[in-house]
Formats: sequence, structure tokens, C-alpha cells
Amino acid sequence: MAKKDQKRAMRRKVGDVLRIPLGNGENGFGRVLPSVLVAFYDAKSPPDLSIDEIVDRAILFKVWVMDYAIKKGVWQVIGNVPPTEDLLVEPWFFKKDPISEVLTLYRDSTGEEVPAKRSDCEKLEYAAVWDPEHVADRLRDHFAGRPNMWVESMRP
Repeated sequence: MAKKDQKRAMRRKVGDVLRIPLGNGENGFGRVLPSVLVAFYDAKSPPDLSIDEIVDRAILFKVWVMDYAIKKGVWQVIGNVPPTEDLLVEPWFFKKDPISEVLTLYRDSTGEEVPAKRSDCEKLEYAAVWDPEHVADRLRDHFAGRPNMWVESMRP
């Protein structure tokens, strides 16, 4: 890796397009959003895809990801495309109290937390910061058409 690339891997910049190794020569893709949020695309290689082809694909999910995935170069930055306004809309997440099992909706930037019903939470992501290995598992499972154990364990 060239020195310039090493420095690039140490920064986290909104719009960075990420290559996520999935094993067997396959890669998934994501894009850095504000805070520790990353959007993941319904795209994998091979075949080789251009940056434009990647960011034109549908978003599978947006979750918070441990910073080291990017800052330590676990995921390679392959380009930068400033996100559109719709991609920058902060999603709601849900929380579940481990004792009472009370559900709430949560927005990170404001710290806002409001009571919720199970039906309010079913299509939302659980408020958790993901390890890069678990994201790779989730992408592999998506492309294989099977449920993901991490997602299933965090159902409302």
C-alpha cells in the first residue's frame, strides 16, 4: 500500500466508498455517512463495478460501525462520492431495555428517545455499533439469500 493510501485509510471521510472483503474473492460495498454511520449497498464483486455503478445500487441497510474498520484499513477506501441529501437523512433506530423489554425509537444526533410498539420497530435497525466482521457476515448472508444470525438476535 502506498504511503498516500495508508494515510487515506486512517481518515474517515463522509462519502468514502468502501470495499468490504467477503471471502472467496468477493467484496461488498458501503459508503461512509456522518457520525459512525455507514450505508451498505446491494452490490458485490466480482463482476468488477465502477464507483458510479456501486452508488447507484439500492441501500440494503445503514448501521453504526466500529471506527477501526475504516481507520485501520480493514475496509479499503476505493473512492469518494458526496452523498445525496436523501442518503444523509438520519435513520431512526430502536432500543430494547434488557430488563423490562420496553421498546423505544432512538435518534442519535439529538439523543431523542420515544416510546414505541413492536410494529414501530420491526423495519428499523437495532441501536448497536457493529464490528466489521459481523457486517461482512450480514452481507454474505444477504447475497446467499439466508437469514443472518446477528440480525435475528436483535429483533424487537
